[in-house]
Amino acid sequence: MSRMIAGELLAGIIYGDTTNQEYVYLPAGEVGSEPGVCIFESHESYQDLSLEEAARLAARLSLRPVQHPRMGPRSF
Repeated sequence: MSRMIAGELLAGIIYGDTTNQEYVYLPAGEVGSEPGVCIFESHESYQDLSLEEAARLAARLSLRPVQHPRMGPRSF
């Protein structure tokens, strides 16, 4: 797992690919909860992921910090 990506997800940074409309983020309601559940959003479908899975997916898909169309640059 990329610790840098996991840390940025915990800080509210949204990772994504605006061309493919794929985003990974930690929703505001999950801040401080153990274990935090991240969201993988793709073409209006949503999937819950652990922080570890979300960081791995962001690295595997080469997602970068982006601005989400509804939330902006941060999820909270």
